[in-house]
Amino acid sequence: MILRDRELASAAYFYFDFRDTSKQTRRDLLPSLIFQLSARSHPYRDILCRLHLDHDSGAQAPSEDALVKCLKEMVKLPNQPPVYIIIDALDECPNSSGMPSPREQVLDFLKGLVKLSLPNLHLCVTSRREIDIQNVLEPLASRRVSLHDQSGQKKDIVAYVTSVVNSDSIMQRWRDEDKRLVIETLSERANGM
Repeated sequence: MILRDRELASAAYFYFDFRDTSKQTRRDLLPSLIFQLSARSHPYRDILCRLHLDHDSGAQAPSEDALVKCLKEMVKLPNQPPVYIIIDALDECPNSSGMPSPREQVLDFLKGLVKLSLPNLHLCVTSRREIDIQNVLEPLASRRVSLHDQSGQKKDIVAYVTSVVNSDSIMQRWRDEDKRLVIETLSERANGM
């Protein structure tokens, strides 16, 4: 009997970063997810190759709609291992200019993925508490974990701030009461970050 090596799962990760304008929109998210999934799966790579060929062998940039269609085609393939898509810091996707805003476009995309009702597709989205994100994602979520009021998280923040204050060469020379004030102020205002 010959055993074949099989992938147990496919995963793709994207971090929205307010400091990096190339990591703030659905247009940035989609190619990243598509590339990550296609890098480890021949069937997914075939779908990406078709997208490439359909756009004059890469001479034309695909539209966002074409990218959405490509990703959905990948996750809808039958007989594939589970797919995990992790989207981190969604709150760092801008919610300002444009109709719809970049954040609304990402939320709409996520709604579309969830509505596919694919048993092998698993989404994990992290965000600070933002009302627009909560309003869209809470009805879609099968599980929800909040870290905002967790005492363990608060202790970790205090420990981290204390460590930085006590190990920084400049802050080490500060008076103890100044160090305590910095640690208390930063820890109280960290808001889970």
